[in-house]
Amino acid sequence: MTLADRLRRSDKDEETSSPDSMTLTQHLTELRRRLMVCAVAFLIAAVIAFIGYGHILAFLKGPYCRAYHGHCSLYVTSPLDGLSLRIKIACFGGLILSTPVLLFELWRFITPGLKAKEKRYVIPFVIASMVLFLAGATVAYVTFEHALVFLGAIGGSGLTQIYNPNQYLSLIMWMMIIFGLTFEFPVILVGLQLARVVTPAQLLAWWRWAIIAITLAAAIFTPSGDPLSMLALGIPLVVFYFLAILVGKLARR
Repeated sequence: MTLADRLRRSDKDEETSSPDSMTLTQHLTELRRRLMVCAVAFLIAAVIAFIGYGHILAFLKGPYCRAYHGHCSLYVTSPLDGLSLRIKIACFGGLILSTPVLLFELWRFITPGLKAKEKRYVIPFVIASMVLFLAGATVAYVTFEHALVFLGAIGGSGLTQIYNPNQYLSLIMWMMIIFGLTFEFPVILVGLQLARVVTPAQLLAWWRWAIIAITLAAAIFTPSGDPLSMLALGIPLVVFYFLAILVGKLARR
């Protein structure tokens, strides 16, 4: 092999061997490709949710029907309510159904820049994020029935409950999304410990302030505002706080 061939081979290896050698344009191209895949996955999932609109609507009406013993009609007040409702459910269902693809593309984008030691944490983090998000959404769905009973009773017996579907579904979908996102709290804490931003000892020393902050966050971010939903959000977060300290301590070892 001549010297010129060796130099050309060396240059080619340097261009393709490490993500650190990628130019800004190459990084942006890679990011654009990943975003396009995510957009296509979301659109396909949204179309599936649009087609399965009836089943999703019946599922989301479940807490309402259980709270009022089958009397769970939703009343539209505008000719456009039906269309906007279907689009809203399609977007919500598309987000939920495409979450595995979104997380996988995020993983594929950041993995090349990680060291071999760091890559082994990626898959557990992705799986834990998916499981915790679904767990949070499930907690919101299960407790929403009791939230409706509380909200219906607090106004007094002189009120008749007639729900607009857009307002009702916006509330339950926001509840599920917010609960799902806040249940990612332990993943963030473990990540901060592995990155040595904080230590388990520091988190343990801050536990009193952490409980106060979690209580305030549960009161602020719970859309329905009822006490049961606040407890359903706050108590798991307190448990997650101490579990994250334990997991972080074991992972650092």
